[in-house]
Amino acid sequence: MSTALVTDSTAYLPADLLEGLDVRVVPLHVVLGGTEHSEGVDIDAAEVAAALRRFTPVSTSRPAPAAFVEAYRAAADGGADAVVSVHISGEMSSTIGGAELAAGESPVPVTVVDSRALGMAMGYAVLTGARLAAGGASAAEVADAVHATCAAATVVFYVDTLEYLRRGGRIGKAGALLGSALSIKPILGLRGGQIVPLERVRTSARAIARLEELSVEAATRLPPGASGVDVAVHHLDSPERAERLAERLRSRLQEDAVVRVVELGAVVGAHVGPGTLAVAVVPRVVAGARTAGESDVAH
Repeated sequence: MSTALVTDSTAYLPADLLEGLDVRVVPLHVVLGGTEHSEGVDIDAAEVAAALRRFTPVSTSRPAPAAFVEAYRAAADGGADAVVSVHISGEMSSTIGGAELAAGESPVPVTVVDSRALGMAMGYAVLTGARLAAGGASAAEVADAVHATCAAATVVFYVDTLEYLRRGGRIGKAGALLGSALSIKPILGLRGGQIVPLERVRTSARAIARLEELSVEAATRLPPGASGVDVAVHHLDSPERAERLAERLRSRLQEDAVVRVVELGAVVGAHVGPGTLAVAVVPRVVAGARTAGESDVAH
């Protein structure tokens, strides 16, 4: 039995981590000034950040079901007997619905998984599943591992303004913070697949410091049996701040923690805005789940 993984572009998986794994990525779409683009194909985060600063209209949309059908057929043509299809939280996107529709047209059985997450919280789970699949795990075992990894993940983030989340309708329970004093900087998180408010601080420097503290707490409060933790520092058009935060996390976490800097792509970037910093802390809760490879130089 051979199982392939399909995910979408909001996993923001670095290409080097996908080498040798049977993973296919279906891009979401970004409409920039009336022109539709495919994330990771013909538009990047820098273009979206620049457009947002110019107040150019930016919107996003899910892939058509046909794009998932094509990915499932490609997996079958590549020798897969089953597919596990892992996607951005259904609370924030209708992408999961497109995958479910396409599953009925797939030539092989498809298990669709709502990650209840996005970014590398989902990406590390996909990698965990793909590594298990490469070792001969069944589709059910792979889907269970993906679920477990996503459920154990912690995501915290800081945005310079809530305005982009409000415009895109992804603000969730954090909408309670709208109308706060302009000096208040929100710390947000993902809970149950939704964006929720965690804390409010008064400066961006304090907000980033709290991101660090919350991330360290999550990385040192691992579930029983976890073999370590993978951490991704996400950003949109803020590489220097992201690198500084990553370095601080590397200096504070155990040697079995791997910290990467991964830029957010166009789709999530369109909703959170320039200057965003996020941290995904993902415990390795499944045997063989180490995802960053043998040649890591993260410390």
